[in-house]
Formats: sequence, structure tokens, C-alpha cells
Amino acid sequence: MKVVKFSLLVAMVFTTSLFASVASAADETAIKSKLTNMLGLEVDSLADSPIPGLVQVSTNRGFFYVSDDAKYLVQARILNIDEGMRNETEAAYSDLRIEGVKEMESSAITFKAKNEKHVISVFTDTTCGYCRKLHKEVGDLNDMGITVNYLAFPRAGLDSQNYQDMVSVWCAANPQKALTDAKAGNDVATAKCANKVAEQYLLGQKLGVNGTPNIVLPDGSLIPGYQPAGMIAQAIEQAE
Repeated sequence: MKVVKFSLLVAMVFTTSLFASVASAADETAIKSKLTNMLGLEVDSLADSPIPGLVQVSTNRGFFYVSDDAKYLVQARILNIDEGMRNETEAAYSDLRIEGVKEMESSAITFKAKNEKHVISVFTDTTCGYCRKLHKEVGDLNDMGITVNYLAFPRAGLDSQNYQDMVSVWCAANPQKALTDAKAGNDVATAKCANKVAEQYLLGQKLGVNGTPNIVLPDGSLIPGYQPAGMIAQAIEQAE
């Protein structure tokens, strides 16, 4: 009799686990389907979130959290109270930023430090006043051993003259000079080539960039706006 009961218990546990597995797969499918078909988001990946019952979803418009049953969507920052209010969402973004800017490194416009110690990636727009202010300090950053990789983020979008102008900068015979000229308010000769301006802009959206300049530090943390060269160097040192 005990053997029969034990066998029945094993069968019940196995069946419950199987149903849970199927339900989990069904929820994942529902999450992807709703975000794509109902909200127009492109889902890159799903992962466990720090909060039970919520799934962390990486999309082309940044991170979201979705309930297991795909019923609720949350756009928020998760703070870990027990770990000194650590921003868990920002930690996840940091990993994504490091990977993303590395993939775009070869297509960036680079102002390289002679004695390079650190590399930062800056999402920039040629018409942005604070981007122009930061660009005047690139020499100071280089002198401090900080290489600057510029990534394009035309604020007016991909269907704009702003985008076309930035393509011309990236396709110029001397992109560094063209970028400097454009940020000085000078006209840049129209140029076309195979480029990744659009891909850089879409990457920025995925990484939570919604303005310029946005500065990605070596550890993946983000400075959302202009900071003087000295403050940037200090932020890098504090993040090490």
C-alpha cells in the first residue's frame, strides 16, 4: 500500500512539474506575442527579474517588466532596499550598454587619446548645443587618457534632414573633421556610403537613450547629459 501511495505521489509531482513547465512556456509565448503584436515592440530577450512574478524583457525601446501571465506591463526602476538601494535595472542596462557599444566600436567616429587609459562612448547629435559644448572638451579628455567614441543619435529621427546630415558626417573623407565642422555650425558636404548611423540610433533607443549627449562609461553606467571633462574623468575613477 505504501509503495502504491509513493508511486502516486511521484506521478503527481511529475505531472505538476510538467504542467508548470508548459505553463511557463505558454506565458513566455504570450509575453512576446502581446509586446510585438499589441504594442509594436521588438523583443530581444527575456530573463528573470529580481522580483518574483515579473519577467525582465529587453526590447528595441529598452527594458520593461511583464507579469508572468502577460497581463501587466511595468516601466520602472527596481531598487534593492537590502543592498543600499542598488538600482537593479541600471545594473542590467550597464551590461547591455557594454555589449552594445562594443559592437558599434568599429563604426564610431573616434578621437583617440595618445596615452589611452579609458574609452567612453558618446551618443551625439550635431545640432545639440550641449553636444557642441562637450566636443570642445574632447582634447581635454584625450589629454587625460580618455578616448572618445562618438555614436550617432539624430534626435529628429531617421526620417529627417538631421539624419541625412549625420550620414554625411559619418561618410566624409575625414569624419573627425566633418564632425568638428558640423558641431561648429558649418555646412558639411553631402556624402553617402555604407554606414551604421541608423543602427547606432536604434541602439541608443534600446539602451535607454532619449536625449544627447549621453555618455556611456567603461563600466556601462550612463551620464545622461553634459558634464565637464574633469567631472567625466572623476566619474570614471569612482566607477572603477
